[in-house]
Amino acid sequence: MPKYTKLSILLMAILFMGFFRGDDDVYLKISKSIDIFGRIYKEVSLKYVDKIEPEEFMISGIEGLLSSLDPYTVYIDETMQQDIDVITKGKYGGIGASVGLRNNKVTIVDLIEGYSAQRQGIRIGDVIKQIDSVKINSDNYSELSGYLKGEPGTIVSVLIVRDGYEKEILFDLVREEVELKNLTYYGFYPENSGNVYLKLSGFSRTAGEEIKQALFKLKNQRPIESVMLDLRGNPGGLLDAAIDVSEKFLNKGQLVVSVIGRDTSKVTKYFAEENPAADSTKLIVLVDGSSASASEIVAGAIQDHDRGIILGERSFGKGLVQTLVPLSYNTSLKITTSKYFTPSGRSIQRIDYAKDNDVLREVIIPVDSMEFATDRKRRVYSGGGILPDTIVSNMSKSSLIRSLIAEGMFFKFATKYFNTNEDVNLLLKPDDELYQKFKAYLAENNYDFSNSIESLLSKLKKAAAKERYGDEFKSKISELENLSEQTKIAELSLYKNDIASEIRKEIISRTEGREGRIKEALKHDDQISTALTLLQNEVVFNQMLNVQL
Repeated sequence: MPKYTKLSILLMAILFMGFFRGDDDVYLKISKSIDIFGRIYKEVSLKYVDKIEPEEFMISGIEGLLSSLDPYTVYIDETMQQDIDVITKGKYGGIGASVGLRNNKVTIVDLIEGYSAQRQGIRIGDVIKQIDSVKINSDNYSELSGYLKGEPGTIVSVLIVRDGYEKEILFDLVREEVELKNLTYYGFYPENSGNVYLKLSGFSRTAGEEIKQALFKLKNQRPIESVMLDLRGNPGGLLDAAIDVSEKFLNKGQLVVSVIGRDTSKVTKYFAEENPAADSTKLIVLVDGSSASASEIVAGAIQDHDRGIILGERSFGKGLVQTLVPLSYNTSLKITTSKYFTPSGRSIQRIDYAKDNDVLREVIIPVDSMEFATDRKRRVYSGGGILPDTIVSNMSKSSLIRSLIAEGMFFKFATKYFNTNEDVNLLLKPDDELYQKFKAYLAENNYDFSNSIESLLSKLKKAAAKERYGDEFKSKISELENLSEQTKIAELSLYKNDIASEIRKEIISRTEGREGRIKEALKHDDQISTALTLLQNEVVFNQMLNVQL
């Protein structure tokens, strides 16, 4: 055999041996680790001084393993499987109510019109005390979904405590197949204009089709001149749904998103495969800090192709893609398998979970720069979410108002008022009267108006007493306390229109549901009013998108 042939065979043998050795090392480490983990699990389960619940012990071990990764890689047990089905199928068996914690109480926070909870008289603000034979409180709140959801046609008994009522109320609710709508509201706004407002709250499989049908329906009413797509507060959902929604605005053939996994040489690209339902109408997409994942795919594609203006606040920054892996016993694993990139090539992932992590070894995806360019050469940047083309905040300028919202005071006031007044005419009352009623409610409930300044003054007062400062110093502190109190009262009065607006939103949600609340909120929305101003100014709108006329 020729010498060069022997050498070639030897080199190939060495290369392949090295390749398989590296692969074998990984599997050897995995096999070794499984053996150690299994032994520890068995020994502790059988020999620990106190009796161990094997299933719970195993789940804690799984959660411990996954906690070293990103927060989106999670084990899904049988009770959580229903929630996954809701995301993937967009429907579930239930009563048609959304529940949350309000003042540590399990409370009805929203109702879906037409389903048993709303039809049979459950109200927003009702506190759930018991479901069937199970006492409900904040401790078992995470298990609530399993109690309320079930096969359509079955009955669930819900015991309610209602503010303003002395006796508890028992409801026997019929579970139905509840179909979740991604498009929670659509219509012309302002009503007599050619501007369409679309409020998209989720990304289940039907999201794109819902937008398409809404646009066709509105086109039959009058010509559409512009569209506002509201993705604020939308946490995302399915990748397929994000692509489907993007297709309703992008041209056929345009790149929507690229997905790259552990093998960086393989890039999966997704393109718009249908003609847009929104044609070439002017478009503004609204985002905020709670717009994540699929919302950011849509906003990133719109921005990179200069299809419309992104307005609001920087989005959340979740550029990770999860895959659902079915396991045995009706459980599954949701695992992060790749990262997605906008059409210009930028990543919008905000947190690097591999940084300073001994478990993870980051897959480096090379980029030439953190700065990228849109189709019309506008500058856009990688990392930290989608930065809007124009930043507008919707947060109240008053820290006091923000505290009242956060503590649910408007929610509680509206609940009490609605439950104790048969004729709910609060919406017709002037702002000043609403303000006075709310102020009286706060006083009745001994609401603590304390803020950071008062906290500092209290500490200063204690320090002065400890250090034995004189009366003159203590008098100055008292003056500051009085001034702080006057400032709070003045601030409350200054923002009484904001207070009236918040009250109206809460009251109308009790009488006209989610749609009524959204329509009322639009009237006092700074981001919406800015968007309308931009749409009406052709010159500025085109300049922002670098349109050459």
